[in-house]
Amino acid sequence: MKHSIYYICVLLLFSCTKNHEYQPVKLSEETTVRSLQDAYVNKTYRVQDVVQAYLDRIKELDDQGPALHAVIILNPDALEIAAQLDEELADGKSRGPLHGIPVLLKDNISTKDNMPTTAGSNALRGDLTGKDSEVARQLREAGAVILGKTNLSEWANFRGEKSSSGWSAIGGQTKNPYRLDRNPCGSSSGSGVAVSANFAPIAIGTETNGSIVCPAHANGIVGIKPTVGLVSRTGIIPISYSQDTAGPMAKTVEDAAMLLGILTAVDDNDGKTTEDRTVNEDYTTFLDQDGLQGKRIGVWTRFNEIDGGVDRLFQAAQEKMKNLGAELIEIEEVIPSSAVQASFQVMLMEYEDGLNDYFTNFSRSEIKNLQHVIDYNLQDSVEMSFYKQEYLEQALEAENMDSEDYAAVVSQIENQAHKNGLDKLLKEQNLDAIIAPTGTPAWPTNWETGDTYSFGSSSPAAVTGYPNITVPMGFSENLPVGISIFGGKWQEGKLISIAYAYEQATKHRKEPTFLEN
Repeated sequence: MKHSIYYICVLLLFSCTKNHEYQPVKLSEETTVRSLQDAYVNKTYRVQDVVQAYLDRIKELDDQGPALHAVIILNPDALEIAAQLDEELADGKSRGPLHGIPVLLKDNISTKDNMPTTAGSNALRGDLTGKDSEVARQLREAGAVILGKTNLSEWANFRGEKSSSGWSAIGGQTKNPYRLDRNPCGSSSGSGVAVSANFAPIAIGTETNGSIVCPAHANGIVGIKPTVGLVSRTGIIPISYSQDTAGPMAKTVEDAAMLLGILTAVDDNDGKTTEDRTVNEDYTTFLDQDGLQGKRIGVWTRFNEIDGGVDRLFQAAQEKMKNLGAELIEIEEVIPSSAVQASFQVMLMEYEDGLNDYFTNFSRSEIKNLQHVIDYNLQDSVEMSFYKQEYLEQALEAENMDSEDYAAVVSQIENQAHKNGLDKLLKEQNLDAIIAPTGTPAWPTNWETGDTYSFGSSSPAAVTGYPNITVPMGFSENLPVGISIFGGKWQEGKLISIAYAYEQATKHRKEPTFLEN
């Protein structure tokens, strides 16, 4: 089992804490995993009451009020699960560090609960898999209450051109909680919005390129995209074997780091997790307020002078990091654009094999392969209402993973992005990490044009499969902006230390206010 030092203390306290009268649950910006752990130890809150409070808040703000459309479905058994967890606490037992903590999962992550796993698509609307993904299994083992599934860019935004992030046929359009006419970014849109709007203290997103860090940035929270292979992908509807990963989304670096340790796994069904690797079971040990002291950090200058508000915030972030003891070195380029283009070809080549494997091993739907998905969409007026399915069609026609073309493109990426790209840069410049603005402030949602963001900095970490963390950097025009911190393979601990030091020195995170425009 994976126990933090704090969690071990919690176990000791369960047996000696006096019984207190339970108090009404008050959810606030300060409601984090740690605060809920404290409330359970002190017997201030019951798990059932916490779960009910989150269910009520989701009804008030997601279904009604600003109608954020962040949550696709709630777990009908959540309160029953909470009651069982309360009974265990009353007996002095705890399953793990997430005992009684509500968590939301992106709806491309399979669970055995009475909830379908849909990727937001009508084609999988009723697909009750009856199986837990490895991620869901680990969360349960740690004591979490899987509260429900979050909306996403349909098929994790790998369906067609001119899509609008946060839209799916099942969930509709997710809204940015800071300004409701703005986009939440994606594809883990619902997970980012749900954490920001306090529908759960933590959520799980997935990323192939930008799908954790962009919605975390656009919704003013912390997101960690781990090294590919740190977290199992078994039971997650895939895009790319080379680049897919699940990862934590939270309001604080502490909560994200704690959750990351729980998600680490060696899984024989996911070959990436069985490679030689450096893994820490407790990433909270890297929470160091002096984590920037003595660090050499590359500053990626590619995005300078694109957005004045972002420039101002990024310059302030650099000054703060220097004041906290870091040495900054300007970097013009990290990996060539040809490597990013090659990574898209890899996605096309890997998509059909991965998707068909998921359908074989997890899905109970009548949809059994990529061709079935394409055929279904052509007959569904909602699916094809404002954008098409070019990527699915290209993936169907692409060479598969056994082809010489696939091997050649993978070799190109290894040479350009790894050997002569990010690995070379980190080594030659002796860098601990590289920083960049995660992106520009959220753009207006427009179904006619699709997404209209100016830039994103996720590609080097995504294409290499290396870790990337985004942390709130401030606000531009009442919209949050994040700073990305990325680095070498299996270097999550070092990045967490840097991110935590910056977060604690700045505290840029603010609650959303649900402005109309």
